[in-house]
Amino acid sequence: MESSNSTSNVNTLRLFYGSCFALITTAFSYSIRAGILPQLQEEFGLTAVQLGTINSMWFFGFPIAMIVGGLVYHTVGPKKIMQFAFIAHTLGIILTIYSGGYWGLIISTLFIGLGNGCTEAACNPMIADSATGNRMNILLNRFHMWFPGGIVIGSLISTFMTSMGIGWKPQIWIILIPTVVYAYLFFGQKFPKPTVQEARSIKGNLKGMASPLFIFIAVCMALTAISEFVPGQWVRLILDKSGADSMLILALMTGVMAVGRYFGGNFVNKFDQTGVLLGSAVIATIGMFLLSTQTGIMAYVAAAVFGMGLCYFWPNMIGFVAEKIPKSGALGMGVIGAIGMFMTANMQPVFGGWIDQARTKATSMGLTGDALELAAGQETLKTMIAFPATLIVLFTILYFWMKNRKKNTETTQLS
Repeated sequence: MESSNSTSNVNTLRLFYGSCFALITTAFSYSIRAGILPQLQEEFGLTAVQLGTINSMWFFGFPIAMIVGGLVYHTVGPKKIMQFAFIAHTLGIILTIYSGGYWGLIISTLFIGLGNGCTEAACNPMIADSATGNRMNILLNRFHMWFPGGIVIGSLISTFMTSMGIGWKPQIWIILIPTVVYAYLFFGQKFPKPTVQEARSIKGNLKGMASPLFIFIAVCMALTAISEFVPGQWVRLILDKSGADSMLILALMTGVMAVGRYFGGNFVNKFDQTGVLLGSAVIATIGMFLLSTQTGIMAYVAAAVFGMGLCYFWPNMIGFVAEKIPKSGALGMGVIGAIGMFMTANMQPVFGGWIDQARTKATSMGLTGDALELAAGQETLKTMIAFPATLIVLFTILYFWMKNRKKNTETTQLS
């Protein structure tokens, strides 16, 4: 698995499949944990804020590993990063099962987050270095297809096991299956070298990141990540009383995302990343509004619209950095992803607090039972609409920024 001095003898297809299974592990850890959240709350007597703090460890571990992984990618190599990912995932799974309560869940979730972050830190630059141009965008979108795709599979597994009366511990063991598969696929493989020379040095990476464009994208990444990851982790608590199966809503939403990402490279080729991101922000805002107002069958329609809006956020933010700010290298991709996950981590207990506040408000209005839970969930989602709505403004600015930049570049080349 160590990087070679050239791209010869690199089994690109096997590396890609290994990356996909590693991302499926990340997706399982997200969806199955979302599915067992009510069981954890009941068994350990946890409040929504405590659940939010536990969830935040998944997102805190992620950026820590992404930044460190980006820093050491060209020195220790992808082999060691993915070896650590396997160890962290395995420890996280085992420690979750034997956690015994709040603090055990905190520690185990942090380990899983570290494993997930290592996956992104190693696999994103490896895929970016294995292809260029539209081919790179296609591969990155199809790689990231397996996060929502894995969530679909994990959600259905969790729903089925829960309906059969199977507890949360056997469900956690399921996460170990793709973990073992990706370890096998990566074993003994070589990885490609960076295609941009400056991307091989930390100094070159930092120079590439020290630009207004990178800072602007970092702000956008925080908002896209919060919009994508926060509502999904809480789907059982905020949509369970909507008249639709909450885990099927999650499966439908992420299923739409998976299909969309499979064809993502074609959309990027036609509209560029900026056009795709702007359109996504508009659709995501409409989708979140629908989720906060619709019940019954219409909740599934809302989930599909929201999934269409979310599907191109993450891979095209990473792809934008790889293509438009190539000197930032593996570190730049790691940092941009880390910023998104770090902000998402901070939002988890905040979101839990919003749920508790919404419940208090609904109680004061005389609501009880299912009506109370539905009102609280919808009120919390309405608060969240501000995030994708802000992105409409920011991506409009980015669209014209990149359009003018391209025009200036073409003028310079002709002069």
